[in-house]
Amino acid sequence: MAANTADSTSLIFIVSGPGGVGKGTIVNALAERDQQLWLSRSWTTRAQRPGESDAAYVFADRDAFEARIAADGFLEWTDFLGNYYGTPSPEPVAGRDVVLEIEVDGAKQVKALHPEAVLIFVLPPTREEQQRRLRGRGDAENKIAERLQKALDEEPVGMALANHVVVNDDLERTVGEMMQIIGHHRMLR
Repeated sequence: MAANTADSTSLIFIVSGPGGVGKGTIVNALAERDQQLWLSRSWTTRAQRPGESDAAYVFADRDAFEARIAADGFLEWTDFLGNYYGTPSPEPVAGRDVVLEIEVDGAKQVKALHPEAVLIFVLPPTREEQQRRLRGRGDAENKIAERLQKALDEEPVGMALANHVVVNDDLERTVGEMMQIIGHHRMLR
């Protein structure tokens, strides 16, 4: 794993939470609104969902992913519900802060390497809403059940690691709250 993720003045913001909380939508909105944020695109071996943007992930096969693991090309990676997910060792533009959208296991790995990283843990407003979102993005019923069960295990861990916990019950409000959190940490820098 590479230890150098940014220049010495850059902040690292980790957006984490269980599947179906809206992490991808949130980080895309943050990166759009804040030109000082550099969004690192994660890799995955899972199949691309119908209608999912090509830019959502770097979609890779297992061989390519494992080759990158062997080359020490990930800041963090995990096997999550039978698929690999990983954050490539970032090479951000100088003077920009890094935002990572990663699962709880990855967040633990990054926090171990970079304890100064700011972890914003996102929760769904209700389990029913989380299930609706998972269904709405095209997840198979068995995957929905697995992700909901996994969320029960992940949430206590993520909340214990988090610097901030945000409930994504309204996208605009959630993004606004996260922009305030980012602004606060920049003022402390």
